[in-house]
Amino acid sequence: MSGRDDGDGGDGRQGPIRVMVVDDHPMWREAVARDLTEAGFEVVATAGDGEQAVRRARAAAPDVLVLDLNLPAKPGVQVCKELVGHNPALRVLVLSASGEHADVLEAVKSGATGYLLKSASTEELLDAVRRTAVGDPVFTPGLAGLVLGEYRRLASEPAPGPGTDPDEPGAPRLTDRETEVLRLVAKGLSYKQIAERLVISHRTVQNHVQNTLGKLQLHNRVELVRYAIERGLDEE
Repeated sequence: MSGRDDGDGGDGRQGPIRVMVVDDHPMWREAVARDLTEAGFEVVATAGDGEQAVRRARAAAPDVLVLDLNLPAKPGVQVCKELVGHNPALRVLVLSASGEHADVLEAVKSGATGYLLKSASTEELLDAVRRTAVGDPVFTPGLAGLVLGEYRRLASEPAPGPGTDPDEPGAPRLTDRETEVLRLVAKGLSYKQIAERLVISHRTVQNHVQNTLGKLQLHNRVELVRYAIERGLDEE
């Protein structure tokens, strides 16, 4: 299969992208793991239930978790919430048979970076894992708009707690470039699209996003987009 990921993992990291596959169907789990391995990814662990997934993921420290939602012992959204809470750098790509809007939104709220239906082709899955590894949100066509709509709905709710007003004394100050990147993130653009729009490298976009997350004390892209939409940055 073409498109091996040996060497640079795509974001400056040396070595193949480390992936863990979680699914309760052994044949499906093994097939996905085999496809990933043949494409040059390093499959560091697999698991067949939720509790096993949490335990093994913490031990194996994958870059990307390919996660089914319908798991015995502990549901996928709870697995995602626990693992991302423990390690915010972990990227989670949900691979599910369900395209129900409620399942998609629950997965995103639990910290998933992307959501792909099991009807996706092998090439679509491999591309999704590569993009998820560098923080791009990856959604089966038709679901991205749903997720952005949910971000907007959440942003219309009252913001919790103090410290959310950018004009408050001591509030974090973003550079003009960080604000520009944040505005494009809020519009739903991928890191690749932002890099092309601003004529900068993909890695530079990632650095701006990570710096912004640190300044705002946010943990993931979901929180970042909500922050931006609350301030109307997606409309400017």
